[in-house]
Amino acid sequence: MPVTPWVAEYVWVSGKNTYHDLRSKYKTMTNVAIENATLEDFPVWNFDGSSTNQHRGNNTEIIIKPVAVYPHPFLANAKVALSECFYPDGTPEKGNTRHQAAEVFAKYKDDVPMFGLEQEYFIYKNGKPYMWPEGGFPIGQGDYYCGNGSQVCGRELALEHYQACLVMGLKISGVNAEVAPSQWEFQVGPCIGIEEGDHMIMARWVFQRIAEKYGLEINYDPKPIKGDWNGSGCHMNFSTKAMREEGGIKAIKAACENLKKTFLDDVKFYGGDNNERMTGAHETSKLSEFTYGVGTRHTSCRIGNDVNAAGKGYFEDRRPASNIDPYLATTRLFTSSMGYTADAPDVAQLERQTWWAELEREA
Repeated sequence: MPVTPWVAEYVWVSGKNTYHDLRSKYKTMTNVAIENATLEDFPVWNFDGSSTNQHRGNNTEIIIKPVAVYPHPFLANAKVALSECFYPDGTPEKGNTRHQAAEVFAKYKDDVPMFGLEQEYFIYKNGKPYMWPEGGFPIGQGDYYCGNGSQVCGRELALEHYQACLVMGLKISGVNAEVAPSQWEFQVGPCIGIEEGDHMIMARWVFQRIAEKYGLEINYDPKPIKGDWNGSGCHMNFSTKAMREEGGIKAIKAACENLKKTFLDDVKFYGGDNNERMTGAHETSKLSEFTYGVGTRHTSCRIGNDVNAAGKGYFEDRRPASNIDPYLATTRLFTSSMGYTADAPDVAQLERQTWWAELEREA
């Protein structure tokens, strides 16, 4: 019998960043019924890399290979295919950070690394925070965090995003209003290994589409509002199988001790302009030192009181900025905390930032 045509939307990261530079295009599928479609049924496709500044040389094609498939949150009779980018010779495109991350997590799969990321962001409209007064500022921080009432801005958007992520089957575990007005957070996880980066990328894509509909912007800058206003982070909650088992607190503390040895390089994988946020104020630590403690929110990493009492569980790395590449950041935290060999920032082709030199001098 003939197959009823349906739509596949291919989504990929185009290299500038992993939050705004998310591209997509549509394909009519007739090779299999939508209810029977699996990842293997999505063909390899391509696009014009010269239009996204991803090509090299005269061959402008970029190959996109689907790696994960989800129900479509906005279209009926459709699915979404998260895809990786490759050059025509089969090598990963330079912005394809997922490829190496997947290899790392596959190599150490027996550790069963688990993540939960807390993505903070501001909703913006016309270059300023959504619903902030024209030419001025709202009342200071204090009434907004987890607040209810007329002072809270953007709840309808945060909840529309939440519902769309659930429709997709993304592992979004919660949402809350944050410390500044028009600042919110959604949490993705718990996820094992590469799934964390995949679900975060797709959750960001969902928000791009909702913002597009309303003429808004989702701002992931670590410190978009200067002065006495909180910045935005992406705290990473992390554990391995050993940390979650009886007596796992020893493995947690060993991981934190390992992070002491590599923190100067680790923070370079934790987002751009993070020096503006990580000043030691507004519930942050300083980037030029590494600290950890139980129940603390002014340290680099936090071990929860409940985890300490149970003697097992996870710890929270509070340093990552809101604009992290989730593939780079999760693999870096995993390898550094476990004492595994990891690429240096230059090998990982991170763009050098001016504040790195000051960081190294302070340390």
